[in-house]
Amino acid sequence: MSPPNYTHRNPLALLTPTMHKVLERMHRAAQVPLHAQTPQQARASYAAAAGVLELASPPMARVESFCVAARDGYAIPVRLYAPSNERLPLLLYFHGGGFTIGSTATHEVLCKRLGHLAGCAVLSVDYRLAPEHKFPCAVDDAWDVLQWCAAQGTRLGLDPRRIAVGGDSAGATLAAVCAILARDAALALALQLLFYPGTAGHQNTPSHRSFAKGFVLEEPHITYFFEHYIRSPQDRDDWRFAPLDGLRPDGQVADLSGVAPAWLGLAECDPLVDEGVLYADRLRMAGVAVDLEIYRGVVHEFIKMGRALPQAAQAHAEAAAALKLAFAEEN
Repeated sequence: MSPPNYTHRNPLALLTPTMHKVLERMHRAAQVPLHAQTPQQARASYAAAAGVLELASPPMARVESFCVAARDGYAIPVRLYAPSNERLPLLLYFHGGGFTIGSTATHEVLCKRLGHLAGCAVLSVDYRLAPEHKFPCAVDDAWDVLQWCAAQGTRLGLDPRRIAVGGDSAGATLAAVCAILARDAALALALQLLFYPGTAGHQNTPSHRSFAKGFVLEEPHITYFFEHYIRSPQDRDDWRFAPLDGLRPDGQVADLSGVAPAWLGLAECDPLVDEGVLYADRLRMAGVAVDLEIYRGVVHEFIKMGRALPQAAQAHAEAAAALKLAFAEEN
Protein backbone atom coordinates (compact mmCIF):
# COMPACT_ATOMS: atom_id res chain seq x y z
CA MET A 1 0.00 0.00 0.00
CA SER A 2 1.28 3.47 -0.86
CA PRO A 3 0.99 6.34 1.64
CA PRO A 4 -1.97 8.66 1.00
CA ASN A 5 -1.47 11.64 -1.31
CA TYR A 6 -2.31 14.91 0.46
CA THR A 7 -1.05 17.29 -2.22
CA HIS A 8 -4.41 18.56 -3.43
CA ARG A 9 -6.41 18.25 -0.22
CA ASN A 10 -7.01 20.42 2.80
CA PRO A 11 -5.81 18.21 5.67
CA LEU A 12 -8.36 19.72 8.08
CA ALA A 13 -11.15 18.50 5.79
CA LEU A 14 -10.08 14.92 6.50
CA LEU A 15 -11.03 15.16 10.19
CA THR A 16 -14.31 13.71 11.41
CA PRO A 17 -16.74 16.28 12.88
CA THR A 18 -16.17 14.84 16.35
CA MET A 19 -12.40 15.00 15.95
CA HIS A 20 -12.79 18.64 14.89
CA LYS A 21 -14.70 19.38 18.10
CA VAL A 22 -12.09 17.67 20.27
CA LEU A 23 -9.31 19.69 18.66
CA GLU A 24 -11.31 22.91 19.05
CA ARG A 25 -11.73 22.21 22.77
CA MET A 26 -8.02 21.61 23.08
CA HIS A 27 -7.30 24.87 21.30
CA ARG A 28 -9.68 26.83 23.56
CA ALA A 29 -8.02 25.36 26.64
CA ALA A 30 -4.86 27.26 25.58
CA GLN A 31 -2.48 24.98 27.45
CA VAL A 32 1.23 25.68 27.27
CA PRO A 33 2.49 23.36 24.50
CA LEU A 34 4.69 20.49 25.62
CA HIS A 35 7.61 21.68 23.54
CA ALA A 36 7.61 24.98 25.48
CA GLN A 37 7.97 23.17 28.81
CA THR A 38 10.85 21.43 30.51
CA PRO A 39 10.72 17.64 30.24
CA GLN A 40 9.67 17.47 33.90
CA GLN A 41 6.86 19.96 33.32
CA ALA A 42 5.82 18.18 30.13
CA ARG A 43 5.59 14.86 31.98
CA ALA A 44 3.36 16.41 34.62
CA SER A 45 1.15 18.08 31.98
CA TYR A 46 0.80 14.87 30.00
CA ALA A 47 0.01 12.87 33.14
CA ALA A 48 -2.66 15.38 34.21
CA ALA A 49 -4.42 15.15 30.84
CA ALA A 50 -3.90 11.43 30.22
CA GLY A 51 -7.25 10.19 31.52
CA VAL A 52 -9.54 13.01 30.47
CA LEU A 53 -10.96 11.28 27.38
CA GLU A 54 -10.29 7.65 28.34
CA LEU A 55 -13.02 5.03 28.41
CA ALA A 56 -13.94 3.36 31.69
CA SER A 57 -11.26 1.14 33.16
CA PRO A 58 -12.29 -2.54 33.27
CA PRO A 59 -11.70 -4.52 36.47
CA MET A 60 -8.59 -6.69 36.69
CA ALA A 61 -8.14 -9.81 38.81
CA ARG A 62 -4.46 -8.98 39.23
CA VAL A 63 -2.62 -5.67 39.31
CA GLU A 64 0.97 -6.02 40.50
CA SER A 65 3.90 -3.61 40.44
CA PHE A 66 7.49 -4.78 40.68
CA CYS A 67 10.88 -4.23 39.04
CA VAL A 68 13.00 -6.02 36.48
CA ALA A 69 16.78 -5.66 36.54
CA ALA A 70 18.35 -3.96 33.54
CA ARG A 71 21.76 -4.96 32.22
CA ASP A 72 23.39 -2.12 34.20
CA GLY A 73 21.60 -3.07 37.42
CA TYR A 74 18.89 -0.41 37.21
CA ALA A 75 15.52 -1.58 38.55
CA ILE A 76 13.01 -1.03 35.71
CA PRO A 77 9.50 -0.50 37.16
CA VAL A 78 6.81 -2.59 35.50
CA ARG A 79 3.13 -3.15 36.17
CA LEU A 80 1.24 -6.35 35.46
CA TYR A 81 -2.48 -6.40 34.62
CA ALA A 82 -4.30 -9.73 34.32
CA PRO A 83 -8.06 -10.20 33.79
CA SER A 84 -8.02 -13.58 35.54
CA ASN A 85 -5.82 -15.78 37.68
CA GLU A 86 -5.45 -18.34 34.92
CA ARG A 87 -2.21 -19.04 33.07
CA LEU A 88 -2.41 -16.36 30.41
CA PRO A 89 -0.46 -15.26 27.35
CA LEU A 90 1.35 -11.94 27.71
CA LEU A 91 1.41 -8.62 25.90
CA LEU A 92 4.56 -6.68 26.80
CA TYR A 93 3.55 -3.04 26.36
CA PHE A 94 5.70 0.08 25.90
CA HIS A 95 3.96 3.42 26.39
CA GLY A 96 4.20 6.35 24.00
CA GLY A 97 5.53 9.81 24.73
CA GLY A 98 8.44 10.54 22.43
CA PHE A 99 10.89 8.69 24.71
CA THR A 100 10.58 11.73 27.00
CA ILE A 101 7.14 11.67 28.67
CA GLY A 102 4.54 9.04 29.59
CA SER A 103 4.52 6.20 32.09
CA THR A 104 2.69 3.07 33.14
CA ALA A 105 0.20 5.37 34.89
CA THR A 106 -0.64 7.38 31.75
CA HIS A 107 -1.34 4.18 29.82
CA GLU A 108 -3.01 2.13 32.53
CA VAL A 109 -6.54 2.27 31.13
CA LEU A 110 -5.36 1.34 27.64
CA CYS A 111 -3.38 -1.63 28.97
CA LYS A 112 -6.31 -2.82 31.07
CA ARG A 113 -8.67 -2.58 28.10
CA LEU A 114 -6.34 -4.55 25.84
CA GLY A 115 -5.92 -7.22 28.50
CA HIS A 116 -9.66 -7.37 29.16
CA LEU A 117 -10.63 -7.58 25.49
CA ALA A 118 -7.88 -10.00 24.46
CA GLY A 119 -8.05 -12.20 27.55
CA CYS A 120 -4.33 -11.81 28.13
CA ALA A 121 -2.01 -10.37 30.75
CA VAL A 122 -0.32 -7.07 29.97
CA LEU A 123 3.03 -6.05 31.40
CA SER A 124 3.53 -2.29 31.06
CA VAL A 125 7.10 -0.99 31.20
CA ASP A 126 8.40 2.25 32.74
CA TYR A 127 11.54 2.33 30.63
CA ARG A 128 13.95 5.16 31.35
CA LEU A 129 13.19 8.50 29.72
CA ALA A 130 15.19 11.22 28.01
CA PRO A 131 16.92 13.59 28.42
CA GLU A 132 18.19 11.98 31.61
CA HIS A 133 18.69 8.74 29.69
CA LYS A 134 19.62 9.11 26.04
CA PHE A 135 19.33 6.69 23.13
CA PRO A 136 19.67 3.70 23.16
CA CYS A 137 18.74 3.38 26.85
CA ALA A 138 15.00 2.94 26.17
CA VAL A 139 15.77 0.22 23.60
CA ASP A 140 18.06 -1.59 26.04
CA ASP A 141 15.45 -1.42 28.82
CA ALA A 142 12.73 -2.72 26.51
CA TRP A 143 14.86 -5.61 25.29
CA ASP A 144 16.01 -6.49 28.81
CA VAL A 145 12.41 -6.74 30.02
CA LEU A 146 11.39 -8.86 27.02
CA GLN A 147 14.22 -11.31 27.68
CA TRP A 148 13.25 -11.44 31.36
CA CYS A 149 9.63 -12.22 30.45
CA ALA A 150 10.69 -15.07 28.20
CA ALA A 151 12.89 -16.53 30.94
CA GLN A 152 10.79 -15.76 34.01
CA GLY A 153 7.19 -15.54 32.82
CA THR A 154 6.29 -18.86 34.37
CA ARG A 155 7.09 -17.41 37.81
CA LEU A 156 4.29 -14.89 37.25
CA GLY A 157 1.80 -17.59 36.32
CA LEU A 158 2.03 -16.63 32.64
CA ASP A 159 2.68 -18.58 29.47
CA PRO A 160 6.16 -17.59 28.24
CA ARG A 161 5.57 -19.46 24.97
CA ARG A 162 2.92 -16.89 24.02
CA ILE A 163 4.37 -13.39 24.20
CA ALA A 164 3.51 -10.39 22.05
CA VAL A 165 5.16 -6.98 22.07
CA GLY A 166 3.22 -3.77 21.58
CA GLY A 167 3.15 -0.06 22.08
CA ASP A 168 1.97 3.28 20.79
CA SER A 169 4.07 5.94 19.06
CA ALA A 170 7.59 5.82 20.55
CA GLY A 171 6.53 2.71 22.45
CA ALA A 172 5.58 1.08 19.16
CA THR A 173 9.05 1.95 17.86
CA LEU A 174 10.50 0.05 20.82
CA ALA A 175 8.18 -2.89 20.13
CA ALA A 176 9.21 -3.01 16.46
CA VAL A 177 12.89 -2.95 17.40
CA CYS A 178 12.33 -5.67 20.01
CA ALA A 179 10.68 -7.83 17.35
CA ILE A 180 13.86 -7.60 15.26
CA LEU A 181 16.09 -8.31 18.26
CA ALA A 182 13.88 -11.27 19.19
CA ARG A 183 14.21 -12.68 15.67
CA ASP A 184 18.00 -12.35 15.93
CA ALA A 185 17.97 -14.14 19.31
CA ALA A 186 15.63 -16.92 18.11
CA LEU A 187 13.01 -15.77 20.63
CA ALA A 188 9.62 -16.52 19.10
CA LEU A 189 6.94 -13.84 19.44
CA ALA A 190 3.27 -14.23 18.64
CA LEU A 191 2.71 -10.68 17.37
CA GLN A 192 3.99 -7.13 17.25
CA LEU A 193 1.12 -4.75 17.98
CA LEU A 194 1.97 -1.27 16.72
CA PHE A 195 -0.24 1.79 17.23
CA TYR A 196 1.06 4.60 14.97
CA PRO A 197 4.75 3.70 15.30
CA GLY A 198 7.57 6.09 14.59
CA THR A 199 9.80 4.18 12.19
CA ALA A 200 11.75 6.76 10.15
CA GLY A 201 14.82 8.73 11.12
CA HIS A 202 13.84 12.04 9.52
CA GLN A 203 10.61 14.03 9.41
CA ASN A 204 10.47 14.31 5.62
CA THR A 205 7.39 12.41 4.44
CA PRO A 206 4.33 14.19 2.99
CA SER A 207 2.29 13.44 6.13
CA HIS A 208 4.89 15.19 8.28
CA ARG A 209 4.34 18.30 6.16
CA SER A 210 0.54 18.02 5.88
CA PHE A 211 -0.08 17.46 9.60
CA ALA A 212 2.73 19.61 11.00
CA LYS A 213 0.40 21.93 12.93
CA GLY A 214 -2.99 21.57 14.58
CA PHE A 215 -3.21 17.75 14.74
CA VAL A 216 -2.04 17.10 18.35
CA LEU A 217 1.42 15.75 17.50
CA GLU A 218 2.92 18.87 15.97
CA GLU A 219 6.28 19.26 14.28
CA PRO A 220 7.81 21.19 17.22
CA HIS A 221 6.79 18.36 19.55
CA ILE A 222 8.55 15.73 17.43
CA THR A 223 11.72 17.79 17.19
CA TYR A 224 11.58 18.48 20.94
CA PHE A 225 11.27 14.79 21.78
CA PHE A 226 13.95 13.67 19.34
CA GLU A 227 16.44 16.31 20.42
CA HIS A 228 16.05 15.21 24.03
CA TYR A 229 16.44 11.54 23.13
CA ILE A 230 19.24 11.29 20.59
CA ARG A 231 22.89 11.88 21.42
CA SER A 232 23.84 13.27 18.01
CA PRO A 233 22.30 13.59 14.53
CA GLN A 234 23.93 10.27 13.62
CA ASP A 235 21.51 8.46 15.95
CA ARG A 236 18.69 9.27 13.54
CA ASP A 237 20.28 6.85 11.08
CA ASP A 238 20.55 3.98 13.56
CA TRP A 239 18.05 1.16 12.91
CA ARG A 240 17.24 1.00 16.64
CA PHE A 241 15.88 4.55 16.33
CA ALA A 242 14.48 4.17 12.82
CA PRO A 243 13.64 0.54 11.96
CA LEU A 244 12.25 1.60 8.56
CA ASP A 245 15.33 3.25 7.11
CA GLY A 246 18.04 3.26 9.79
CA LEU A 247 21.24 1.33 9.27
CA ARG A 248 22.94 -1.58 10.96
CA PRO A 249 26.68 -1.38 11.76
CA ASP A 250 27.40 -2.98 8.36
CA GLY A 251 25.71 -0.05 6.63
CA GLN A 252 22.63 -2.03 5.56
CA VAL A 253 19.02 -1.36 6.53
CA ALA A 254 17.59 -3.81 9.03
CA ASP A 255 16.50 -7.11 7.50
CA LEU A 256 12.86 -7.69 8.51
CA SER A 257 12.48 -11.25 7.28
CA GLY A 258 11.43 -13.69 9.96
CA VAL A 259 10.17 -11.13 12.47
CA ALA A 260 6.86 -11.67 14.24
CA PRO A 261 3.59 -11.02 12.39
CA ALA A 262 2.43 -7.44 12.75
CA TRP A 263 -0.80 -5.59 13.42
CA LEU A 264 -0.55 -1.85 12.75
CA GLY A 265 -3.21 0.68 13.71
CA LEU A 266 -2.56 4.11 12.20
CA ALA A 267 -4.33 7.46 12.44
CA GLU A 268 -5.06 9.04 9.07
CA CYS A 269 -4.35 12.61 10.23
CA ASP A 270 -1.00 11.95 11.86
CA PRO A 271 2.51 13.03 10.86
CA LEU A 272 3.57 9.40 11.36
CA VAL A 273 1.00 7.78 9.07
CA ASP A 274 3.22 7.62 6.00
CA GLU A 275 6.11 5.94 7.77
CA GLY A 276 3.65 3.49 9.31
CA VAL A 277 2.37 2.52 5.87
CA LEU A 278 5.90 2.28 4.52
CA TYR A 279 6.91 0.04 7.42
CA ALA A 280 3.96 -2.23 6.76
CA ASP A 281 5.07 -2.40 3.12
CA ARG A 282 8.65 -3.30 4.10
CA LEU A 283 7.39 -6.03 6.41
CA ARG A 284 5.20 -7.50 3.66
CA MET A 285 8.08 -7.38 1.17
CA ALA A 286 10.12 -9.38 3.70
CA GLY A 287 7.40 -12.06 3.81
CA VAL A 288 5.93 -11.02 7.17
CA ALA A 289 2.18 -11.33 7.70
CA VAL A 290 0.76 -7.83 8.23
CA ASP A 291 -2.67 -6.53 9.19
CA LEU A 292 -2.85 -2.78 8.57
CA GLU A 293 -5.74 -0.61 9.76
CA ILE A 294 -5.93 3.13 9.06
CA TYR A 295 -8.52 4.90 11.21
CA ARG A 296 -9.99 7.67 9.12
CA GLY A 297 -10.37 11.24 10.27
CA VAL A 298 -8.52 10.94 13.59
CA VAL A 299 -5.19 12.11 14.93
CA HIS A 300 -2.20 10.77 16.81
CA GLU A 301 -3.11 9.72 20.38
CA PHE A 302 -6.69 8.88 19.34
CA ILE A 303 -6.60 5.48 21.06
CA LYS A 304 -6.66 7.33 24.39
CA MET A 305 -9.73 9.43 23.46
CA GLY A 306 -12.42 6.77 23.64
CA ARG A 307 -15.00 8.88 25.48
CA ALA A 308 -15.15 11.17 22.45
CA LEU A 309 -14.05 9.05 19.50
CA PRO A 310 -15.68 5.73 18.54
CA GLN A 311 -12.56 4.90 16.54
CA ALA A 312 -10.66 4.40 19.81
CA ALA A 313 -12.92 1.56 20.99
CA GLN A 314 -12.86 0.14 17.48
CA ALA A 315 -9.05 0.13 17.48
CA HIS A 316 -8.95 -1.47 20.94
CA ALA A 317 -11.31 -4.23 19.77
CA GLU A 318 -9.47 -4.89 16.53
CA ALA A 319 -6.07 -4.92 18.23
CA ALA A 320 -7.42 -7.32 20.87
CA ALA A 321 -8.86 -9.58 18.17
CA ALA A 322 -5.44 -9.71 16.51
CA LEU A 323 -3.87 -10.64 19.84
CA LYS A 324 -6.42 -13.38 20.52
CA LEU A 325 -5.88 -14.87 17.09
CA ALA A 326 -2.09 -14.74 17.39
CA PHE A 327 -2.12 -16.33 20.82
CA ALA A 328 -4.53 -19.05 19.68
CA GLU A 329 -2.20 -19.91 16.78
CA GLU A 330 0.73 -20.24 19.20
CA ASN A 331 -1.20 -22.45 21.65
